[in-house]
Amino acid sequence: MISVQNLTRKYGDFTAVRSVSFQIPRGQIVGLLGHNGAGKTTTLKMITGYLEPTEGRVLIGGVDIQEDRLRVQEKIGYLSEQSSLYPEMSVWQYLDYVAKLRGIPEERRAKAIRDAVVATDLQPKVAAPIHTLSKGYRQRVGVAQAIVHKPEILILDEPTNGLDPTQILAMRKLIKDLSKSTTVIISTHIMQEVEAICDRVLIILNGKLALDASMTDLQKGNMLHLSVNRGFSEVSGALKGISDITNVEETSAQGDVYHYLLQTESSSMERVSSTIAKKVVEQGWDLYRLHHEHRDLETVFKEVNRGNV
Repeated sequence: MISVQNLTRKYGDFTAVRSVSFQIPRGQIVGLLGHNGAGKTTTLKMITGYLEPTEGRVLIGGVDIQEDRLRVQEKIGYLSEQSSLYPEMSVWQYLDYVAKLRGIPEERRAKAIRDAVVATDLQPKVAAPIHTLSKGYRQRVGVAQAIVHKPEILILDEPTNGLDPTQILAMRKLIKDLSKSTTVIISTHIMQEVEAICDRVLIILNGKLALDASMTDLQKGNMLHLSVNRGFSEVSGALKGISDITNVEETSAQGDVYHYLLQTESSSMERVSSTIAKKVVEQGWDLYRLHHEHRDLETVFKEVNRGNV
């Protein structure tokens, strides 16, 4: 659905985005992570056609955005980090204005606006002037304008910015519902948001794509936690015979129970876990714990910044 090929953007001698490439299929929710100034917003602006790349290209449904920008932009809904709203308009007037700009026929316009209002839970404020709305409600108006034309691709830059916890949960549900028919890219610095709703994460570091992986693969990791009643020298010596284990580290001990972190190179954590369990039984040790390490996104992000991924 989205093909980004060697995308580069320079500002004079400064390169904001450097040779970024990735593919996103239809219906996937992708989280775009990175420090402030890493190149996230610049990348999104090039994908939407708001900014021309210095090098590389973006294809949406096989169409190069630089060759047919208007046709491609018809398929995209975009919420910028600083959503531009007209404060003197009511919510309905503003969405009607956006619907006209989007070319929605008059006979379908009212329904399109109602659907966007319901989806973003804006019914109580539909007649209110935008300047009277709280930051959270203004953010919902920004999302409503992005989906009023039912886009195939939805790009959200900091979509939960300014929302309270209840509104954040509602936004997560909305994004998941939209992904049934829409490809969604979310740029955010809130890692919990990516963990909660995204299928995949892209991490940009200093303008380069540093990581592209599914959330499932990231959370599995390649580490195992083992707790047995034997000390380090005995355990490390016995486990050296298992080829998939590359490192054994003792993390703590309580009484005669020793805790270890095992690094593996196995593509099947279940298989190597079974091999370790058999080794423990053969040695006659007591097994207290053996399970995969579950890594959160914050841990992965730190590893990327240290250059360990």
